Amino acid sequence: DEEEDYMSDLFIKQDVRPGLPMVRRGKEAIQKEEKQKEANEKNRQKSIKEEEKERRDLVLKSALGNENKGFALLQKMGYKSGQALGKSGEGIVEPIPLNIKTGLSGLGHEALKKRKAEEKLENYRQKLHMKKQANEQAADQFRIRFKTKQEERKMEGDLRKSQRACQQLDMQKDIDVPKETWFWIEPEEEDKKDEEDKEDECTSSDLSVSEKLHILTAYLRGEHFYCIWCGTTYEDSEDLSSNCPGDSAADHD
Repeated sequence: DEEEDYMSDLFIKQDVRPGLPMVRRGKEAIQKEEKQKEANEKNRQKSIKEEEKERRDLVLKSALGNENKGFALLQKMGYKSGQALGKSGEGIVEPIPLNIKTGLSGLGHEALKKRKAEEKLENYRQKLHMKKQANEQAADQFRIRFKTKQEERKMEGDLRKSQRACQQLDMQKDIDVPKETWFWIEPEEEDKKDEEDKEDECTSSDLSVSEKLHILTAYLRGEHFYCIWCGTTYEDSEDLSSNCPGDSAADHD
């Protein structure tokens, strides 16, 4: 081999960047692989289904000729190519397209899948609706319980207020013992356990808080001519009945 001339133009024009030969080899390998794939695709033997599809597409794309018996009969009846069917030409121009079934599923399978999907979607919607209704019912029940609890607390407060008024009015008339034990607020014991015991004082008997409040209100009105809702002691029953609206908080609202 002749010694290379490092001062010649041929040597200067060569691309000597590092890594370039490796990049070129990679591109050449990719190109070679693509060419091999194209050759394999051309040499590959087509399957029966592919051949049938190609023949079917070719036939469907070509127009009917005189060799077709049906087309020949139409021509004898006066039909011309490209003309619409029917006496007045309101029918179809192109033949009815073929719906080729290529899958292995039976007839009606697609309709069954669609129906099942719709049923599944409907069931999902029903579950969401039922869940929404359950949440709404739970919220309504919570509001009712909260309202009932507030009303019970207010009623217990009215009962304690009536008990204190009854005790004060009875003692002014020198009544040492209440008509009913719960008419007065019992004195607190030194060894009270907790606040829950205080709440149980108003519910120690079989009567409810509402029943106790109604009975005690009637006693205060009949015995002392006093209305707990008005906060007023009247002169007599006639003065009470004529000037007091009623015997409950609702009557005074």
